Amino acid sequence: MTQRAKIDTDGRETEAADPPVIHRAAGLTSAEVAERVARGEVNDVPVRSSRSATDIVRANVLTRFNAIIGVLWVIMLVVAPIQDSLFGFVIVANTGIGIIQELRAKKTLDGLAVIGESKPTVRRDGVTAELSTSEIVLGDLIELGPGDKVVVDGVVAEADSLEIDESLLTGEADPVVKKPGDPMMSGSFVVAGGGAFTATKVGREAYAAQLAEEASRFTLVHSELRSGISTILKYVTWMMVPTAIGLIISQLVVKDNDLKNSIARTVGGIVPMIPEGLVLLTSVAFAIGVVRLGRKQCLVQELPAIEGLARVDVVCLDKTGTLTEGGMDVTELRMLDGADETYVRKVLGALGESDPRPNASLQAIIDAYPETVEWRCTEALPFSSARKYSGAAFSEGDGENSTWLLGAPDVLLPADDPVLTEIDHLNEQGLRVLLLTRTTRELDDPEVAADARPAALVVLEQRLRPDAADTLAYFADQNVATKVVSGDNAVSVGAVAAKLDMAGAENTVDARTLPTDREEMAKVLDENAVFGRVSPQQKRDMVAALQSHGHTVAMTGDGVNDVLALKDADIGVSMGSGSEATKAVAQIVLLNNSFASLPSVVAEGRRVIGNITRVATLFLTKTVYSVLLAVLVVCSQVEYPFLPRHLTLLSTLTIGIPAFFLALAPNKERARPNFVRRVMRYAIPGGVIAAAATFTTYLLARHHYSGAGALEAETSAATLALFLVSLWVLAIIARPYTWWRLALVATMGGAFLLVLIVPWLQDFFALRLVGTTMPWAAVVIAAAGGLLLEVTWRWVDRRFPA
Repeated sequence: MTQRAKIDTDGRETEAADPPVIHRAAGLTSAEVAERVARGEVNDVPVRSSRSATDIVRANVLTRFNAIIGVLWVIMLVVAPIQDSLFGFVIVANTGIGIIQELRAKKTLDGLAVIGESKPTVRRDGVTAELSTSEIVLGDLIELGPGDKVVVDGVVAEADSLEIDESLLTGEADPVVKKPGDPMMSGSFVVAGGGAFTATKVGREAYAAQLAEEASRFTLVHSELRSGISTILKYVTWMMVPTAIGLIISQLVVKDNDLKNSIARTVGGIVPMIPEGLVLLTSVAFAIGVVRLGRKQCLVQELPAIEGLARVDVVCLDKTGTLTEGGMDVTELRMLDGADETYVRKVLGALGESDPRPNASLQAIIDAYPETVEWRCTEALPFSSARKYSGAAFSEGDGENSTWLLGAPDVLLPADDPVLTEIDHLNEQGLRVLLLTRTTRELDDPEVAADARPAALVVLEQRLRPDAADTLAYFADQNVATKVVSGDNAVSVGAVAAKLDMAGAENTVDARTLPTDREEMAKVLDENAVFGRVSPQQKRDMVAALQSHGHTVAMTGDGVNDVLALKDADIGVSMGSGSEATKAVAQIVLLNNSFASLPSVVAEGRRVIGNITRVATLFLTKTVYSVLLAVLVVCSQVEYPFLPRHLTLLSTLTIGIPAFFLALAPNKERARPNFVRRVMRYAIPGGVIAAAATFTTYLLARHHYSGAGALEAETSAATLALFLVSLWVLAIIARPYTWWRLALVATMGGAFLLVLIVPWLQDFFALRLVGTTMPWAAVVIAAAGGLLLEVTWRWVDRRFPA
């Protein structure tokens, strides 16, 4: 940093002596880099967007239920015909499908992660270049600017008003000013200023880097859907073990039957208790969702983000970069207090030259006033969201020195200044206004703006995103509340929202008037939609206040001032052009920088959750009736009515095939909480009715048939009853009907009818209806069960609303 102007002892301002020449470090040489690479001193921590292929295969193959079914499959291959081992081949196919779909998702995510990867700027041989994080070596000199993430541990080598936010590591929200020699921790990020640091710990030696990798890696972390399914499977296991033991004893000890037939019927009773396809379909639905979103340039960094955004009922939007495009245009320069326009243009040009990393506003000024002046910048104060202004001190070359501030007028001026009225009129038109003021104080003076003299207003026009209005309308239609949370002037923000026809735009709130009490703040947030002059810490507080009222909150943003709120929100959404810090903490990155992609993510999440809830009811109805049938068989001391082939057929036609189509179908219903409760309130009565209808038919058939072939006839009648009730469950789950849903139910019914009438299929599945009395009795009992299902589920809807 160059020296400031000095004040002589007699009070006169004189030009400071030329500052000492600062030698800009050249960084490592190519030879030094090669040496370090040879020694393995490379930042080799694998930053992956997804699990490895080995992890995917292991997770799909080595499951508790696959182990149980695998043992039963081997037993059946030994003691029974191949027809009774079909369930094993189905599990192999299902596992294969799950692996293939997750590998497809991994390929999509890895490709997108490379596109969206932030590359740090590294100085080598005196030349700067953007490198992949994994190419950094020990001793590299890494340059930093606003929004850059610190990717490895190091020590500050150069600092120009460098302010670092370490809140993601320490929880302390206040930025830390860094000077040469100070330590730098990976996972922190730059909020203001610039500089460079030397890497002192790379790869797995940097503990903070490992934490950052774990935090940003694609993981199957907690989600209500997955935890709900895990809870269900835990209870299923508890029910299954004692029931299976009782069934084994019943079939092998109590009944003096053929040993192989007893084993086959025992396995036939155990296998359907396992909802093995439920976990598979959940993984497949998520994986296909990731692939679909990947085609729309959405990088999902955590799988449950798809689910989470579907549950969101409040979306907080940052105006700049979300509702408006990043770029701006200077439309007018208004002089104040008789300032000379030619001189002001020079000042603006000098301010542009003083900042090596200009934000969008300053870039618009640079484009509008490219004047180059022979002024020397003696000190610079970078823009920060907390201050809402930047500044610079210049030696103008003719013995004159001046210090200027550029920023928010309502921050730089007292509340009663008449200039603010003029600015309000501009803000009401949706224009953004910056104030240029001259100050006599030092830039590091906390009261630097206290006696600043206004020189000019810089009027900027923001470019509205063409798709923003449609996206806001979509959220309004879906009953998702939108809140615009911006650091800009409140009136200007409200005008932009009004141009987009956003409800509540006319009642804009200046965040500086918000109550600090969380409960009071939540009430104001619920009643209003547009907020201006919001500080970074307030964004975080607003997210917490909304969450305290039971809202599921999504936060979008692209700047460093959004990081804390993105981290605390239920779902953080970053633009692909956003800072490294925002992309590091966001669960979803919109690589195409299009706010219009959000409805696609919401729709995908709703499709996944709504459909998994549907198919979970199918799977768990089967589990309930299987457990109950086993219990009834044990208590009645009769042969188990089904062989594995019968339940494989029923599961395939009433659950397996339909569930696959239903899980991938469109579904716009907003996700609701209490997944386990919502599924079980249908599955338990459905399973009880199916078991009762089936066992009633089986007992009647045992009294009706006698002699050789009686057991096969009894099994066929019971199978018919169970299929019809299960098909009725499917028909209810498939509502509301569309042509393809009706076709799906009809096709499944037709396939079962085909098995009953084609001789070789009858033999293959051991299904042959004998006579007419018992088959028609089975149909009547199943019809009664179906009607009871309709009545019961309607009662459940009223008695236990979701």
